[in-house]
Amino acid sequence: MRNKVLQSEIREYNKGEFAYINALREKGIVFAERNANQKRIDELREKLRRAGAQFKNAGASIVWGWQSKACVECTGSNGSETFSTTFKCHRDCYFCFNYNVADYEKFVREGCPWREGLEDAERRYGHDGLAAVGLTGGEPLLSLDDSVALLDEVAKRFPSAHTRMYTSGDLLTEEGARRLCDAGLEEIRFSVKQDDPRERQERVLSAMALAREYIPSLMVEMPIIPDTEEHMHDLFDRWSEIGIDGINLLEFCFPFHSWDEFAARGFEIRNPPFDVMYDYGYSGGLPVAGSEELCLELMLWGIERNIPFGMHYCSLDNKHRSEMRQRNERGAHASPILSFDEGDFFLKCAKVYGEDVVPVYEALNAAGCNDFMRNEREDSLAFPLCYLSALDSIPCEPAISVNVLESDEQGAYIREVALKKE
Repeated sequence: MRNKVLQSEIREYNKGEFAYINALREKGIVFAERNANQKRIDELREKLRRAGAQFKNAGASIVWGWQSKACVECTGSNGSETFSTTFKCHRDCYFCFNYNVADYEKFVREGCPWREGLEDAERRYGHDGLAAVGLTGGEPLLSLDDSVALLDEVAKRFPSAHTRMYTSGDLLTEEGARRLCDAGLEEIRFSVKQDDPRERQERVLSAMALAREYIPSLMVEMPIIPDTEEHMHDLFDRWSEIGIDGINLLEFCFPFHSWDEFAARGFEIRNPPFDVMYDYGYSGGLPVAGSEELCLELMLWGIERNIPFGMHYCSLDNKHRSEMRQRNERGAHASPILSFDEGDFFLKCAKVYGEDVVPVYEALNAAGCNDFMRNEREDSLAFPLCYLSALDSIPCEPAISVNVLESDEQGAYIREVALKKE
């Protein structure tokens, strides 16, 4: 990189990333080597492309075969919301991220304000404006009456919304399955715990077979823990026998608590943890190294065996995509130099620095570009991405500026969160 000003700006963003990682290291959290196994991950992704898998959301989501409507709408533009009736749970999973949610203890004691949440959603989306509604927890089956009441309310406010429920499956009975069906539940997602004793897993598998008789769509959604490949192969075969519609292979994450549990199992955190470093609102935590690799390997294994259900790799970055779309889509017209990236849902523009500013300004003027933003302090020139091709004939080093629409008490503003060499 010859441009010293650009080099300095990128270095500043790198410093922020390193400071974030080092602060967590000081607390005892172990990170993998930077970009460890990336070559293997890239190879697996290429094999999936050649096999015909669909890559969505700038590669953060990979789909083979059937996919839930709710997953499509999660990062779509038609509206998707998830509600909880309670944060109570009869499980105590060391990787649960509900502990990160504000008012967690209150929601365990008193339940969640789901009625108020639905009222707010109707104000924002309008009657029947939500395309998908999810019911999660805690464990929704700890209070079946509340779960049914929520589904009834959703049917009144958003009659065309696709409804789904997340559960461990331990507590599902035939009566419960029947009541959920009668309340209009369209999809049920089971989380199978890989470290459960065999008899407990059998109980959940039996509950899945029961749900198959009553609920239209049957899914598995679970974090994929590294070094569980053989056990996952066995489960894939069992799910094929039951007749599930699909599985969401989630990237396994550390939820900022119980690091001793992760350390005892030899886990490390992916480095870098995110495609774009940012303080995301999603409470999932940090991705565990090795999980993405196993997710991709399982998809390839399933394709080779002609597994009869759909597979979807949903990375932590894909969880962030939904937040970025909701946050940034309305900022697409905040500035004429910005464009909304339909892949990762950030707001982006091109920038040049230092000695490149004057020749690029002249080239852009000659190309008919009238939208610029000159920043004297950082010695930069920002302009729309669509004019990058106008620079092909001049020696310069453009970069991509990655931005987020934020707001404070004074209103909305654009914040640059990353700078990437073109």
